[in-house]
Amino acid sequence: MAEFILNTDDNVYIPAEDSYLLAENLEITPGQSVLEIGTGSGIVAMYASRLSDDITVTDINFDACELARKNFEANNIENIEILFGNLFEPVKNRKFDVILFNTPYLPTEEDEIIDSNLNYAFDGGLNGRKVIDMFLNEVPNYLNEGGIVQMIQSSFSDNNLTLQKFDELGFIAEIAKKEHFFFEDITLINAYRI
Repeated sequence: MAEFILNTDDNVYIPAEDSYLLAENLEITPGQSVLEIGTGSGIVAMYASRLSDDITVTDINFDACELARKNFEANNIENIEILFGNLFEPVKNRKFDVILFNTPYLPTEEDEIIDSNLNYAFDGGLNGRKVIDMFLNEVPNYLNEGGIVQMIQSSFSDNNLTLQKFDELGFIAEIAKKEHFFFEDITLINAYRI
């Protein structure tokens, strides 16, 4: 795949293995509406823009929204709507065919919180599930029938609990891919709304 021009910002998560695990395994067909939560630098959305021209991204980090805009412009990508806000707040009353999220999945103690917008990118609360669980509680309201959720998390934040929650919500969910790093597995979970 051709590389993108990628600007970075100290207050925004720099794409790493988890970003590319999602970006390189997107299940999007042309014409589908796509929502990416927590777009960060915009790298996943840029890959998605090759597959569909109906893409919306959100981020709770205003610096990320600005950086994503800069990156989309640098790559002449004009089909992505950028919205500032937490999780689904900016897209109330809208539904999508595909929802993407590289979650903040690291278990984070209070003394590990950093005083920067970058904190949003990794702070998963004490058990790594603070944001994941909020996302799972809301995602059915924003996904069309037959849609798919693709999310990244870590073995540190209990993959089995995520699969169980998707099951309770009526999804068919699986760990589609995983990569092992040091003491953890980074996983891509695909959840299909049948």
